Amino acid sequence: MAFSQGAIKRRMSNNAAHPGFDKASSSIASRQGISQQRADAILAASTRAASAKAKAANPRLKRV
Repeated sequence: MAFSQGAIKRRMSNNAAHPGFDKASSSIASRQGISQQRADAILAASTRAASAKAKAANPRLKRV
């Protein structure tokens, strides 16, 4: 399903703040049934692979 840029911006502006790295990685660990350390690695790898556009929108992605 494709969204227009305006629809994406509206959706993103209505979302609550991101829960944070620890909460996101614990969510990955519980959903996939893996260790917390492995979930941290998965989340860090996906954060490093974020697009330039995503990093421009969220500069905190550059920290990982």
